[in-house]
Amino acid sequence: MYSQRNILKYVIVWVLALAGIVGLGWVNYRYSAQNPGGNDFLPRWLGTRLFLMEGQSPYSEQTTLEIQEFVYGRAARPDEDQVLFVYPFYSFVLYAPFALIQDYLLARTLWMTVLELAILGVAGIGVALSRWRASLPLLIAFLIFSALWYHSIRPLINGNTSILIALFVALALWAIRENHDVLAGILLAFSTIKPQVIVLLMVFIILWAVSRRRWTIVWSFVGSLALLIAGASLLISNWVLQNIGQIISYPIYTLPGSPGAIFAEWMPGIGSQLGWFLTGVLAVILLLEWRLALGKDFRWFYWTASLTLVITPLIGVRTAVANYIVLLPALALVLETWDQRWRRAGRWMALAGMLVLGVGIWWLFIATLRDGVQHPILFFPLPVFLLVSLYWVRWWAVNPTRPLLDELRLSQEDLF
Repeated sequence: MYSQRNILKYVIVWVLALAGIVGLGWVNYRYSAQNPGGNDFLPRWLGTRLFLMEGQSPYSEQTTLEIQEFVYGRAARPDEDQVLFVYPFYSFVLYAPFALIQDYLLARTLWMTVLELAILGVAGIGVALSRWRASLPLLIAFLIFSALWYHSIRPLINGNTSILIALFVALALWAIRENHDVLAGILLAFSTIKPQVIVLLMVFIILWAVSRRRWTIVWSFVGSLALLIAGASLLISNWVLQNIGQIISYPIYTLPGSPGAIFAEWMPGIGSQLGWFLTGVLAVILLLEWRLALGKDFRWFYWTASLTLVITPLIGVRTAVANYIVLLPALALVLETWDQRWRRAGRWMALAGMLVLGVGIWWLFIATLRDGVQHPILFFPLPVFLLVSLYWVRWWAVNPTRPLLDELRLSQEDLF
């Protein structure tokens, strides 16, 4: 009887989950029908589809023209988004299941549903990575915040792959903690679909893995990446050169993607020099922190990995605000430390932090929006907030005696 009740509970849970996903898909379908777009997803969907159905290279001029005609009804003007494929060719493994769907509306609906589930996955893994024993109301607040803040909604509406990359990165960090080193390497290899997001993290993980003699992480990553590149090369032999050509063209028609470029636009006289100065300072900080983290346990590794992800967009690596969803686990680490360190006051601090980031960044986006274009100021609030916050909680986050102190504090609270 007991086992039958358990089976019934599992069936009910799965039925409710499936119903929720179907309902979410219906909402996405209605939204997509009323709001055409998804311009981060469309070039990769159509580029992959043209390759699968007609054998066209996703980087070819013919494919680019067909994508532009799909988006604009004509060839793009030089001052417009050229909607290039841009991504490494092995990214087609993510897009192929959706590219087999002829109806773009349906493909976009399913893609958005997958991304929404991935956002919740990133948030949940962030909680698990930081070992956040949050109260149920605080946990629910974090999940709602994760689903609705600017850095989730913007890439979701545009269909940006950054959400899946964030999931791969979070899963890779979890796999490292759980000693699933082969899985960690594979996930890191797939994360290179957006290399600008993880280039520094990748270097740090390799250095840390070597310092801990966890060679499997290194060989799994290198081997998986080699297989992805080689497999893609069997399909299009010179895809790397074609991809590089589009990467070179990409900055011409996109917003500034680094502090130096933004400063140069705001202050043509000294902007570039300020950018290089910031790059130098952050590079020194990052190298010092990497040196301190080598050979340390996962707690120290995780704080340094979070710092590396936060510094990446500020150090001069060209990126985009759409990629900031990858910073969600770093935010979870900050909020968890506040919660555990200062208890009741920490919970209010965590709620206040989510409110400021949730409402404040949306307000800043709306207040600075011009002709439908996001203002470059959006580049700074989240990484600056996290950079300051990570150093605020640094001692408590990396100290190896912290778990014992947490248990002692909880025990004392239980006594009273």
